[in-house]
Amino acid sequence: MVALAAVVAGCGGSSSDGGELRVVATTGQLGDFARQVGGGRVSVKTILDAKTDPHDYEPRPSDAQAIAEADVVLASGGEVDGWLEDLVGQAGGDAKRITLDQEIGVESDDPHWWQDPSNAAAAVERIQALLADEDADGASAYAARSEKYVARIRALDDRIESCMSSLKPERRKLVTNHDAFGYFARRYDIDVLGSIIPGRSTNAQASAGDVRKLVAAIKRENVRTIFPETSLNRRLEQAVARESGAKVGPALYADTVAPDGTYLTALRHDADAMADAFGGGCRL
Repeated sequence: MVALAAVVAGCGGSSSDGGELRVVATTGQLGDFARQVGGGRVSVKTILDAKTDPHDYEPRPSDAQAIAEADVVLASGGEVDGWLEDLVGQAGGDAKRITLDQEIGVESDDPHWWQDPSNAAAAVERIQALLADEDADGASAYAARSEKYVARIRALDDRIESCMSSLKPERRKLVTNHDAFGYFARRYDIDVLGSIIPGRSTNAQASAGDVRKLVAAIKRENVRTIFPETSLNRRLEQAVARESGAKVGPALYADTVAPDGTYLTALRHDADAMADAFGGGCRL
């Protein structure tokens, strides 16, 4: 962090100067939410791009400079952006900062709260309120955009629920690279059979015993597909697939957004991929 401190030492405090509200978001999900709500009234810098694993991210000097100049900093919370606190301490500035898992009342040590769309909708509404506090002139625009976007989230949520509930419960068994879909599974009544990396952080290591148990469970439960993730190496999943007889399915967006930068595209893609693996033909 010493190098970061040197870069931002000469930066002044944040000020929108009557122009766009400057927002820094740690994750792609939060960056997308801020853009959907803020429209042309905000300028959003997202620290984590669509291919970056957040659990082992090393902040760059440009991240510190963006925070030093920001009006608003949006954090996700937990292991996903646990590196932010040190970064903010080095960067300085006087941005308004909120941590969304706390703001929406998430009570879990699982940091992947956005995998339940109801949490995503709550986060959007909280971001809307924050932007309106910082930019009173834009309050009505933020409210209108938030309402429209939350309606889109809830509509997709309803379609996913309808799709998943149409599938046989005994087929709704999920095996992924790491344990990032707990919220999604609870929302749509899916049984998380296991994950190759035994933890919610990708920094955890799977032991040979862990892998043997998972392979046995996959065979026992007749799981046909295991899912890799877009931001992680797929070598271990391929090995588990060979041992278990399952196939490696499409990569899921566990910690990241889709290449188009949007949360809804990622959510739709993941739900479609799982539904296909569970034996369904519904497209979202």
